[in-house]
Amino acid sequence: MGQHLWCQVQSVVPEHPSFCRLQLLPGHHPSAPPAGPPEPSATATLRPYLNAVRATLQAALCLENFSSQVVERHNKPEVEVRSSKELLLQPVIISRNEKEKVLIEGSINSVRVSIAVKQADEIEKILCHKFMRFMMMRAENFFILRRKPVEGYDISFLITNFHTEQMYKHKLVDFVIHFMEEIDKEISEMKLSVNARARIVAEEFLKNF
Repeated sequence: MGQHLWCQVQSVVPEHPSFCRLQLLPGHHPSAPPAGPPEPSATATLRPYLNAVRATLQAALCLENFSSQVVERHNKPEVEVRSSKELLLQPVIISRNEKEKVLIEGSINSVRVSIAVKQADEIEKILCHKFMRFMMMRAENFFILRRKPVEGYDISFLITNFHTEQMYKHKLVDFVIHFMEEIDKEISEMKLSVNARARIVAEEFLKNF
């Protein structure tokens, strides 16, 4: 293949040592001698990024029914209530670059997946915000979509043991991966449409002068 894509595990920040970051870096393994091949394209880094997310999700979705240890006859997503630390897994951040990353928080009966979408300029930021807001207003139609994302991310999904009992696990993983693949395309298409309309409006306006 010519180039290797490897994962470097490192701490996110010193004040949050419980978090683990998986950074996809282009190039050779650190033990290999330095070389100077051209950097891979965005498409070349996307597939290993999605494969890392898929593998982590498949491992995290080993969920089981678990009653609350605090309130009798209650069953709540432990990743949300966070009342029992022994039921929570170590959160993992899978990062493609500084702006694109996925936070996967696991627990005994639920998994929370938060996605940060690439936003290169102000237009993409506005389009992303509007698009995500449109989806989150209709969260009940998506079943696993949260109405409010985790702070620092654009959109979040909550998968509980009830979802994995009623749906196929691999289909849930496929849905999240497909969403990540399509969201960039949707925002890029909307950006092209906005730019085209702006160009037409500007041309019509300048015809008056």
